[in-house]
Amino acid sequence: MTNSIKVERAKKNITQAELAEQVNVSRQTINSIEIGKFIPSTLLALKIAKFFDSTVDEIFKLEKSDF
Repeated sequence: MTNSIKVERAKKNITQAELAEQVNVSRQTINSIEIGKFIPSTLLALKIAKFFDSTVDEIFKLEKSDF
């Protein structure tokens, strides 16, 4: 799975720590999601998408290898 969290953060000019605070997780969790080491729960994915006024599908993309 890939994601566009880093790009979306850049658009809003916020840090990993600021996003983490908004969705109630650690900065390390956001970092792990961004680099693909951690797949967020459905609830966390929804919180992140809502923060960016986006949909989960727009933020997180499945790759062929995920099937």
